[in-house]
Amino acid sequence: MLGRSGFSRTGSFRPENLGQNALHMIGNLCFTIFVLGVLVFTIIAATYEPEDPLFHPSTKITTFLTSTSNATFQSDNTVVRTGEDFMAANQTAFATFINVTDVVEIKEASTDETSSSGCEGDSKGPLDCKDPEVFHLMMKVAIEHFKDIHFYRFGKPAPGPEENTCDMAWRFRPKEGKTAAFYKDYRRFVINRSENCTLSVVSIGDYHSGVNARKKKNKNQKPGFEKTSGKQEQGGVSLPVVGETVNDSLPVVESENAFRRGKYLIYVGGGDRCKSMNHYLWSFLCALGEAQYLNRTLVMDLTLCLSSIYTASNQDEEGKDFRFYFDFEHLKEAASVLDQEQFWQDWNKWQRKDGLSLYLVEDFKVTPMKLSEVKDSLIMRKFGSVEPDNYWYRVCEGETESVVQRPWHLAWKSRRLMDIVSAIASRLNWDYDSVHIVRGEKARNRDLWPNLAQDTSPDALISTLQDKIEDGRNVYIATNEPDTSFFEPLKDKYSTHFLNDYKDLWDENSEWYSETTKLNNGVPVEFDGYMRVSVDTEVFLRGKKQIETFNDLTNDCKDGVKTCNTAAS
Repeated sequence: MLGRSGFSRTGSFRPENLGQNALHMIGNLCFTIFVLGVLVFTIIAATYEPEDPLFHPSTKITTFLTSTSNATFQSDNTVVRTGEDFMAANQTAFATFINVTDVVEIKEASTDETSSSGCEGDSKGPLDCKDPEVFHLMMKVAIEHFKDIHFYRFGKPAPGPEENTCDMAWRFRPKEGKTAAFYKDYRRFVINRSENCTLSVVSIGDYHSGVNARKKKNKNQKPGFEKTSGKQEQGGVSLPVVGETVNDSLPVVESENAFRRGKYLIYVGGGDRCKSMNHYLWSFLCALGEAQYLNRTLVMDLTLCLSSIYTASNQDEEGKDFRFYFDFEHLKEAASVLDQEQFWQDWNKWQRKDGLSLYLVEDFKVTPMKLSEVKDSLIMRKFGSVEPDNYWYRVCEGETESVVQRPWHLAWKSRRLMDIVSAIASRLNWDYDSVHIVRGEKARNRDLWPNLAQDTSPDALISTLQDKIEDGRNVYIATNEPDTSFFEPLKDKYSTHFLNDYKDLWDENSEWYSETTKLNNGVPVEFDGYMRVSVDTEVFLRGKKQIETFNDLTNDCKDGVKTCNTAAS
């Protein structure tokens, strides 16, 4: 029939059914999308492997070296993070600490030992620090007195300067310690002996006052007491022991024959000098990683240029020593390294005589893998003057990333600086809370940080902290505010402490001053800006409670207005 459609209209396409069919089609489409979403999620979940933060590509250097958290100290790019910061504290390894009951047990077990405590009527005679009863008393009193630390080893007491004094050393950790490290202290005990020969401890000296007990134990010396074997390792990884005598003398090649047999790698030139400490370490560990991959000794320049961001003069400062900032003793014991000044003396002495050859590399794109077959005694990587292609870390980019890994476990902070941290924490009995307060330029820039000045004012701090820290607590304040009297009102509620309260730990009469001056060939070493912020940070991080500026004290973003979401991404 004329006018009839070329196809017949079925019931499903009747106008009255269109709405129902549309809903049905939409339902089927949504179900299909849901099924596909579940399938994709399942595949991702099954194959996802979280990135190891130590092996991020070089393009993520900033993200890696500084936390993405908005928390101030975690993302402060002025303080370098080193190997200890990536060690998770194995609480099982630290669980075998010494209790008072352990001391009682060994005292009972040693009753057959000869004891001189039976003073036979001569209570005024000199004290025998080797007497087991004296040793047990000192251990017991130390455990009872220092309630916020765990003891792992006691050394045998040594006689003090007076007849009634004994010095004793011990290894310990704070009970709430978050870092994988041990600490060493040695103190002077004043001991009284009554007329009936009863012993009692009159007083215990300050941190590191027992200098006669400081020396490392020699092989022939009788051991003290430790509950177990006193492992200094965790999962096969060596742990720092802060407070031990530091031996960071330069390694030397034993003989001409040993030098001739050696294989060496040296980096020369480049644009890394006078950059931030983060930049320096990122590049240095690339060189060290390549040396280990090639099974060669790294010839390193122990002189550093301190960036102007750390100096009081606001100028880059040459003439600094690697050992001022890092643990060279650990590095030289765990890796093969030589000081370049000593190396070149030996090279010039023996190179021609022994026919030692040099292989020069002037392009960072020449990978370590291509150098693995080089037989020459010395591989020299020479870097040009054009940044950023003259940065050492460029060697570890690209395909090298999956082959050469930076040995972070070899880079530890200076134990001399960490000993200052331990001294400050010990003076606070390891029982304090800490607050980081950022002011300075940021507090003055109200365009980027509109609330920071007000939120860090004394009145605001008292209001904010009253719900976070109990009244009367020791509070360590890490701050860039030069005038600490600004925080005077806080003293009505808390016992406040600042880095400058402990200047005696690095002044001309201090152990740190004496040792660094000797290390620096008799020239006094400045306690510079990097050292200050490093110590300040580490003391802050050892507080039982840690209150941060950005997160806890103000809603302003650490990097300025509208950057909080960026920092958290």
